[in-house]
Amino acid sequence: MYQPRPLDTEGVELPEELLELTEKIAENVHEVWAAGRMAEGWTYGETTDIEGKKTPLLVPYEDLPESEKEYDRNTALGTLKLIVRMGYTIKKT
Repeated sequence: MYQPRPLDTEGVELPEELLELTEKIAENVHEVWAAGRMAEGWTYGETTDIEGKKTPLLVPYEDLPESEKEYDRNTALGTLKLIVRMGYTIKKT
C-alpha cells in the first residue's frame, strides 16, 4: 500500500521576502489548476458534478472560499520550504 513520505520541512525558516511570494504562487497554483480543468472540458457550476464536469471552483483566485485559498497557500509554502531545505536559494533580480 502506498505510504506518502514528504520530506520534512517543519524546521525550515523562510526569509520574509519568500513569505511574501507565497500568495502569488498560491494564486498561480489555482490558475494552473483552473486552466487544466478547462482544457479537460470542465465548466463553472454551482455544485460539483464530476460526471457533468462542473465545479464551483472555476472562479478567479480572489473569489475562492478562504478554505480553498488556504489549500493553495499550503502548497506554495510547502514548495518554497522544500526548495530551501534542498539547499537552493531564490533571489529576485
